[in-house]
Amino acid sequence: MEDLIKGRLGGADGYSIRCAIDGDTIKGRAGGKLHGKDINLEITERGVQGTVGADSVKIELEDGELRGNVGAQKLTLRGVDRVTGFIGEPIVGWNVVAQQTGEKLVGQLGSTVLGRPFELDLGSAPGWVGTLVAVVAFYALEPRANVTVG
Repeated sequence: MEDLIKGRLGGADGYSIRCAIDGDTIKGRAGGKLHGKDINLEITERGVQGTVGADSVKIELEDGELRGNVGAQKLTLRGVDRVTGFIGEPIVGWNVVAQQTGEKLVGQLGSTVLGRPFELDLGSAPGWVGTLVAVVAFYALEPRANVTVG
């Protein structure tokens, strides 16, 4: 039986997130049919890999942290139920904070003023999986999140 992760990123003016978990595979969509991106992730022995839209996702477990890239952005996540981390570069990046309570995950990407809140129903998924799905959706749909500085 497949499990679902579903909820919203960014509140009423944000985006819907809906993903099915089947074994080690997470497939779904962030946003709507017209303005949305497909999410295809696989949990491996060493981390998570896959795609969001046309961008690759490759994250590995190192020293108790998930570290890697979502598209062109660096990502670091720590924790299981209470997840903290960072996406992007130090000056133009986004803090990640999320807390799982039962099957609910509530979190924030970026500051309280310029960031985006998210709330997801996790089903039986752990908090770090929901947080990763929210970060991937944020990267895919938030124009400010996938800008590179160079």
